[in-house]
Amino acid sequence: MPSSAGPSIDTITEGGRVTQVGEGQEAEESAPTVMTFGAPTVGEILAERYELVEHINNDSAGRQVWRGVDVILRRPVAVVLRHPGGDSATEMLQAAVAASRVIHPNLVGVYDAIDEAERAYVVREWVDGRSLRELTAEGPLDPARATSIGHAVASALAAVHATGMVHGNVHPGTVMISDEGRVVLADARTDGADTQENDLRAVGGVLYFALTGYWPHAEAPLHGATAGHGRAAIPDAMRDAGGGLAAPRQVRAGIPAYLDDLTMDLLDQQIAPPSSDVLAAELGRLEVPADEQYLESAGPLRFTADTEEERSPLSPAGGRKVILGIAGLLAVALVGLLVGITTLRGGDDSPSGQAGGPDAPATTEDAPPSPPAVVRTMPLAADQVRVIDPDSKSRDEFDGIGKVVDGDQDEAWQTDSYYNANFSNLKKGMGILIDLKQPQTVKSVEASLSNQGATAQLFSGTINPASSSAGDKQLVAEYQKTPVGPKLEQHGAKMVFDAFEAGQKYQYLLLWVTELPEIEPGRFKLIVEEITVKVQ
Repeated sequence: MPSSAGPSIDTITEGGRVTQVGEGQEAEESAPTVMTFGAPTVGEILAERYELVEHINNDSAGRQVWRGVDVILRRPVAVVLRHPGGDSATEMLQAAVAASRVIHPNLVGVYDAIDEAERAYVVREWVDGRSLRELTAEGPLDPARATSIGHAVASALAAVHATGMVHGNVHPGTVMISDEGRVVLADARTDGADTQENDLRAVGGVLYFALTGYWPHAEAPLHGATAGHGRAAIPDAMRDAGGGLAAPRQVRAGIPAYLDDLTMDLLDQQIAPPSSDVLAAELGRLEVPADEQYLESAGPLRFTADTEEERSPLSPAGGRKVILGIAGLLAVALVGLLVGITTLRGGDDSPSGQAGGPDAPATTEDAPPSPPAVVRTMPLAADQVRVIDPDSKSRDEFDGIGKVVDGDQDEAWQTDSYYNANFSNLKKGMGILIDLKQPQTVKSVEASLSNQGATAQLFSGTINPASSSAGDKQLVAEYQKTPVGPKLEQHGAKMVFDAFEAGQKYQYLLLWVTELPEIEPGRFKLIVEEITVKVQ
């Protein structure tokens, strides 16, 4: 879709009243000087129809944004003016004409586009509400609401793409939510680099932003995200040491796996996104009321990385996941085959075939090989984990510790919030003690956190806190004498400890955290989604 000369209509709140502006308040500070020749005044009626009621702001391209009234239809309108008109306003007017041809409840309506030579203006729908950027400033949205917004944006794009056009300007500043809850996409614009695929990648960015409050610039960069534009104020997403984008579930707890996978697939340049209508249908299927968050067992839409010409857009699993799944099945089949061969060989050995006759003792070479050791995930109950917090005088952070072993990563245990990574200098650390009930040959302990950046170490010990009179400080001191592998410093969201000594068994393990991850600027908290222990 052709574009207007400037950036999108957005919303701000002034004195408790919601208004529309272009690119938010910061746009006013960086806006080019507006020519005042022929500038309108309050009460002036344009084209004998549109009365100007209030000058709201100037957008970052220097256009004036007014709240007005259509005196014929008696409805509020937004009027965007620029000086001068003529050739310099051609792009803005062409964008308006193209946008007016697409009528959809999730698109801002364009009513008129007029060139008066000394000035030109576009009249469009007035939306009382806020942009997604402003809405998320209060905190990330719950998954149900984020899904609903993503569905509305994808539906709007499906209408645009059906005409063969491109929106080219999808980001948190152009996604608006009215006071009645209606979600609309505003201010389409395009250039030679814009494609429908870029629009779809941007839907992934909108979902990511709604769920986390961060924008994945590298995967779906914003148009014009340079100094002086309001969109550039959106914080970049969290990344690991290699620059890899942190998944939404690594940024915060409580995000369903299906929504996390869908968002990351849309942002993955190696996975071709579906068409906008297919994406809208899938998000519509996943959209449920906040008090009825259930899904069909069929699972979410996944996109394959295949290059086959007639690939189905509704592939039930991503290409990478399919390959991993097949590889896993083949590995299980191979282990089963080896065990079966071993069993048959042991049963078919004939006594007469032994070199020493039927009574000859079996030799080492004659004995069948031992079956491969089986590593399994040990189920843990809530009474097998407890919080160790020797420096705290409160037990507020003890609640919900059983969630780390409930098998549900959507449920998590979390600490209080602190202003720095060192527990606001109130304590040296805190941990989770795991009681395996009896000595076990442990292969690994895995802790899944919601955020990267924590520092932790695993220790083992013999003190049973349930039957010992030793306090938490003495227990920690004793356990720290026996570390299991090195400390993992400012690590990723998945911590794996696997340096267990061969032949030794363990019953009590202490996951000790000394630095908290930063979940948002100036706020540090540990959120543990799940702890998994694998034994042999």
